[in-house]
Amino acid sequence: MPTPTWTRLSPARRERVLVAAMDEFGTHGYSTGSLNVIAREAGVAKGSLFQYFSGKLDLFTYVAEQTSLRIYARMRRWLDGYDGSTDFATHLVDALEAWLDYFAGHPLERGVTAATNMEMDPAVRDAVRAPVDALYQAGLRPLLERAVAAGDLRKDADLDALLSHLLVLLPHLALVPHVPGLDGPLPLTGVHPQVRRENLERLITPLLADFRARDDR
Repeated sequence: MPTPTWTRLSPARRERVLVAAMDEFGTHGYSTGSLNVIAREAGVAKGSLFQYFSGKLDLFTYVAEQTSLRIYARMRRWLDGYDGSTDFATHLVDALEAWLDYFAGHPLERGVTAATNMEMDPAVRDAVRAPVDALYQAGLRPLLERAVAAGDLRKDADLDALLSHLLVLLPHLALVPHVPGLDGPLPLTGVHPQVRRENLERLITPLLADFRARDDR
């Protein structure tokens, strides 16, 4: 966690450090990300970083968490907007389209998402994934519970299993448009928007199949 010194910095200075760290870790990952570069790009002394955070891992964990909070804020419309008046599968596809569009236009957040999910050191990966996964679950579980209450998902649906599927799928989709070949036989990039949507529907249909209510609309 950041130190009291960090919290006393001006918002503008904190933002400079955060953006510099997002760029460096998002480009090079944790292991090869350079604190020297972060300090230089943020316009602070390297020693100042150790006044703000206990070390490199502490900074990386903070960057991952803050990035996830930014993403969460932008996706709140889709997390909170489902009220059962539309089919849940349709709402989920709408949300995934917004998810793809968001990461296409936010390279810093995309880079940190890649660094968080593809970190090779298991100790580092576990440290940064824990708060990120907790935030994902905090947003997604209430959404799934509302789908159960609305009758779109079975009352006995295994929400833990569905949530686990989504925790795997979402980071993957965040990176798909920027890693050639990652989308496999259902392309989500370089195709007409309607084709992209149809392919998302083809991904979601089998994913939800075992969770849908028997009297599905």
